[in-house]
Amino acid sequence: MLFSSTIFLFVFLPLTLFIYYVSPRFLKNTILLIASLLFYAWGEPVYTFVMITSIIMNYTFGLLVDRYREDIKIAKWLVGAMVLGNVLLLSVFKYTSFIIENVNAVFRLGLTDPMIPLPIGVSFFTFQAMSYVIDVYRKEGKVQRNPLDLALYISLFPQLIAGPIVRYQTVADEINERKETLDDFASGVQRFVIGLGKKMILANSCGYVADQAFSQSSGDLSTGFAWIGIIAYSLQIYFDFSGYSDMAIGLGRMFGFHFLENFNYPYISRSVSEFWRRWHISLGSWFRDYVYIPLGGNRGGAVSTYRNLAVVWLLTGVWHGASWTFIAWGAYYGMFIMLERAFLGKWLKALPSALSLGLTLFIVIIGWVFFRADNFGYAITYLQAMFGLSEGGLWDSQAMYYLSQYGIILLISIIAATPLPKMLGEYILTLEERSNKTWVVASAGFLRYGYLSLVLVFAVSYVVASSFNPFIYFRF
Repeated sequence: MLFSSTIFLFVFLPLTLFIYYVSPRFLKNTILLIASLLFYAWGEPVYTFVMITSIIMNYTFGLLVDRYREDIKIAKWLVGAMVLGNVLLLSVFKYTSFIIENVNAVFRLGLTDPMIPLPIGVSFFTFQAMSYVIDVYRKEGKVQRNPLDLALYISLFPQLIAGPIVRYQTVADEINERKETLDDFASGVQRFVIGLGKKMILANSCGYVADQAFSQSSGDLSTGFAWIGIIAYSLQIYFDFSGYSDMAIGLGRMFGFHFLENFNYPYISRSVSEFWRRWHISLGSWFRDYVYIPLGGNRGGAVSTYRNLAVVWLLTGVWHGASWTFIAWGAYYGMFIMLERAFLGKWLKALPSALSLGLTLFIVIIGWVFFRADNFGYAITYLQAMFGLSEGGLWDSQAMYYLSQYGIILLISIIAATPLPKMLGEYILTLEERSNKTWVVASAGFLRYGYLSLVLVFAVSYVVASSFNPFIYFRF
């Protein structure tokens, strides 16, 4: 079941909200847990057993770590066993085919690939479960002795499929003690509507253009169409993932949870390091707090720091998918992070803002080629097309067609990827709240609610007209 499906919008969500709000307080967590398990089991019920296995394993480790926390040696062994167990669970479902493929290629063993299906969102709920046990070990979160409450934390449907990765310490208190308010509910609805609009109106439109470009033989791509395609994909993945995060945050508020932000306008960054502080914030902070800092962070000198950065970015690439293109993508960013730490960061700061912004966008867009391409060969030839080294020429009829047909939506998407719409919205809200003129207040309210209504109408019409709208990060 998807947030952008008719069954979710018109049946599951209204019914869940109704049952939740008419139920007494002591039943609300149970209602949410049942709803979350139904949500996850809707497409492939068998995957639910994978998540339940993760819940049971990490619930047990949490109790053991809390019991033996004062015995540092035993506690560390338990945490290590927990990490190993979660990594094995993740590896079996996500990396078995990749490992067998590469072992066969290197050693020519002819091993049979069991073709184990990938449970949706397994990377997200595995990382959340690990953060719970580690937070208990660090005394940054209380152990959860009620297995149903821990199950709710791991399986909570707003953020279950594609994040944000909600840290246990962030919502530990709200699992048992939270207060739903009308203001939170209203802001949650607005946030959900904005996220749905991002996905259905902007991401899907940009995605269509990107798909047309990446479905072409890269040797036949013109330079113009290659750039249009990768710019469209850069916008698609941002609005697709940030749209999902908006919907998750909005849904959480409807039920009294307050998830942290996951995006902060990454395409206005002036360095690669800043980009990754603004993009998928929950993943970046997870690797920082649970991998980079425990490895030593930047406390052990330059060599140790670069080693730790290399480990983090290798794992970041691996986390995103079982493919050498993802590993190369992680290594690519790791290289630029290291260069910025060495000298590039100072150079970028010394440049005019427009120039450092342009260079950062250029680096990011090149990186998205590896993320989007199915294999190395296609990524390289696509890059060749971008720089005029293919046989497709500089410009062709396809580039002209897609620019003329989708240029407006691409331009709107570019503007929407900046803080300008938010600044305008805040200005209108300020007028509505502070003006002493009735007509100004009425006009501002009309603009604000009229805009949200239009976004909702258009987004829902796209949902109804289309049959399947998967989110890009579902496969991770």
